[in-house]
Amino acid sequence: MKVVVGLSGGVDSSVTAYLLQQQGHEVVALFMRNWNDASVTLEDECPWIEDSNDALMVAQKLGIPFQVIDMSELYKERIVDYMFDEYQRGRTPNPDVLCNREVKFDVFMKTALSLGADKVATGHYARVDSTVDENGKKIFHLLAGKDNNKDQSYFLCQLSQDQLSKALFPIGELTKPQVREIAKEIGLVTADKKDSQGLCFIGKVSLPQFLQQQLTPKEGEIVEIFKDSPLFSMEIPDFSSKEEELEFLSQKINYKKTDGKMIGKHQGAQFFTIGQSKGLGIGGHKESCFIISRDMDNNIIFVGEGHSFPGLHKKALKIDNSELHWVREDLRLKNGSSMNVMARFRYRQELQKATIYQFENAFYMEFDEPQSAIAEGQFAAWYIEDELLGSGVIA
Repeated sequence: MKVVVGLSGGVDSSVTAYLLQQQGHEVVALFMRNWNDASVTLEDECPWIEDSNDALMVAQKLGIPFQVIDMSELYKERIVDYMFDEYQRGRTPNPDVLCNREVKFDVFMKTALSLGADKVATGHYARVDSTVDENGKKIFHLLAGKDNNKDQSYFLCQLSQDQLSKALFPIGELTKPQVREIAKEIGLVTADKKDSQGLCFIGKVSLPQFLQQQLTPKEGEIVEIFKDSPLFSMEIPDFSSKEEELEFLSQKINYKKTDGKMIGKHQGAQFFTIGQSKGLGIGGHKESCFIISRDMDNNIIFVGEGHSFPGLHKKALKIDNSELHWVREDLRLKNGSSMNVMARFRYRQELQKATIYQFENAFYMEFDEPQSAIAEGQFAAWYIEDELLGSGVIA
């Protein structure tokens, strides 16, 4: 079988290529150049050229063809512009999830297939399996990686059955230490290379630094809301339906400046996210202050003190039907039905017990325990055991 590997210059994709070669496949390596703007890349730390060179050296070591493809215009259009737009709207996008849906398993995959590939492989810590239903149709299953500490199935939560049918994740059965050990044994240059901590499209550059070079700073106020605010002691109304209750539980509180006290200034609400405590420059509190809301129209950040601050927690979240995606289309909920699942809305978040509900107007996720820092724009994903069934953008 001919397999194109997205060789990134890191140890995970390097070992992916090696394992496929050992399995007897015809392996071709493609390196994606995703970002051309050197003004926001820390060139002395991790330029794309260094990653490209490492990928080339791995390909040469394994004796497989290597090619660089420039996808920077596509990245800017589908990922970067989208991300800036989301932050300006006061939402918290996940560029890595978008990167997999829009680039790696869309345009990159189509490019690979046009080169005659049967499958596309990446160095994700995830697994894909398949079964045949009673009608003889093949169903693909997106499974968590065996390494619980590195499982990346969440980043793949927007993939379709068609994309999974052509995807391979060879290191999904391994742990990170095992991957590094294999790389050392065969003498790959990437064996001890640190994991990339940056954004998926620009390498090692911090998100705040990147945003500040692209979005205009504007001074605004930081307003503290207090635990004894009457906003948190409102009587819970009687609900005529489960949908009405979920709508109430998932809605955000619209704070006003007069609800609290101004305690500081910031340089732009678009640079911050719900649940953030660092970078606010707030002192004089026993516990850290966390962002509980942002008023984008008036450029105000609202904060509350402590991890247990009531405005930081919610019992439910809402997903518009237009933003709903089922990896397992055959399990899609019908209107009025529900399902018990395990769920997360952040990478590395421990899976939480939840129930999902489908209604004609929207989709809801209700957690057994209130969850901290649910932010609009994040992807919520749901699982049964180790299989990821679907995901959606939080409204």
